[in-house]
Amino acid sequence: MDLKDIKAVYFVGAGGIGMSAIARYFIKKGLVVAGYDKTPSDLTKHLESEGMLIHYHESIDDIPHECKKKESCLVIYTPAIPAEHQELKFFRENGFEIQKRAQVLGTLTESHKGLCVAGTHGKTTTSTMCAHIMHQSHLDCNAFLGGISKNYGTNYILSDSDYVVIEADEFDRSFHWLRPWMTVITATDPDHLDIYGTKEAYLESFRHYTELIQPGGALIIHRGLEMQENIQADVRRYDYSLTEGDFHAENICIENGEIIFDFISPIESIKGVQLGQPVPINIENGIAAMAMAQLNGCTAEELKYGMQTYGGVDRRFDFKIKNNKMVFLSDYAHHPKEIYQSAKSIRELYKDKHITAIFQPHLYTRTRDFYKDFADALSQLDEVILTEIYPARELPIEGVTSKLIYDNLKPGVKKEMIQKAEVLDYIKSHDFEVLIVLGAGDLDNQVPQITTILNSKL
Repeated sequence: MDLKDIKAVYFVGAGGIGMSAIARYFIKKGLVVAGYDKTPSDLTKHLESEGMLIHYHESIDDIPHECKKKESCLVIYTPAIPAEHQELKFFRENGFEIQKRAQVLGTLTESHKGLCVAGTHGKTTTSTMCAHIMHQSHLDCNAFLGGISKNYGTNYILSDSDYVVIEADEFDRSFHWLRPWMTVITATDPDHLDIYGTKEAYLESFRHYTELIQPGGALIIHRGLEMQENIQADVRRYDYSLTEGDFHAENICIENGEIIFDFISPIESIKGVQLGQPVPINIENGIAAMAMAQLNGCTAEELKYGMQTYGGVDRRFDFKIKNNKMVFLSDYAHHPKEIYQSAKSIRELYKDKHITAIFQPHLYTRTRDFYKDFADALSQLDEVILTEIYPARELPIEGVTSKLIYDNLKPGVKKEMIQKAEVLDYIKSHDFEVLIVLGAGDLDNQVPQITTILNSKL
């Protein structure tokens, strides 16, 4: 189905962060946009206020009339929706055009210059940084992001630009639908082994992804990754890292809550780049974002201004309280390498403070596969509070609980296991110097209440 023939779009699984960005694209186009989601959320409420029709129980009767016309309705679904879902079965049995979110994004990369960011971790921040730099430059861009940009209060940017910035998700091999003009690859630490089975299969998916870069485009890859790329002869290749590579940083200064560095580039080096969100891990993310924006024509002044005015992403090193008495933040980190980098960054920022983490593990399979790595990463901190595992799409696995991580934390780390339902009472009865909530589950829903409780103690 050609995008210009579509009059209605129906989402099976409407409330996901990535799905909602696509929904907003079609809402802006003036189409009938509707869908199903399992539970209401702030995101679905916003979508409804913007004009999307959403219901929260499986019901063919509740599908709007315009969305039951197969010749003009595109159905988009998330892989997390089970195959036996009533509405999905209805669309399949009646011959509707049904696509994954990634297929729709793939179509957009064929009609725009796709600037894509892939990797096990860092892709949301890097793509959001790149989108902000591009959007405020003379080039502008569209963007489909995996998190809510604090600069724009949304995960989506629409413009008349030829460029589209996309977070390229490796889950379910979704990024194989894309045809990038340029792409960053931030990391390839194995993840989603419930989908891939082996590390080798995971790395192979990234190798295949590099084959999809369009002729004349570019690969910007983090130095030292285990994967093997396979780019076409006319695709340019650059590497980057913190202190080495075609793109890197020099003269890094971290003090007084600010981070300033020199951006070293084969195109044009830039002195005195200031991070708008001064977190050490964002230096590398910023190098990658600046590299891609610079390769497409952003000027030195636009790069510096974009980095200085970058406001961050909700749930990505997201400070809620930051003063001399107490620091509280939440972070979406849910892979061991992400936890490691998050813990390392917060330790660099608060060398002499007692740092406490409340961690909600995400997925039984991920906990089973990486519990020792989680324990090692969390052991950089002074105190670790573990809640039960957030199952997401999975059923329990016998013997796999948060205690696997708990038992492997290093000696000297203060530790405790509590139920998620006990978290607020725990916050009320304990004092903290630096507190971070970690994980990709639903514990983040309690962050506003935690913030209120902690502010009442100041």
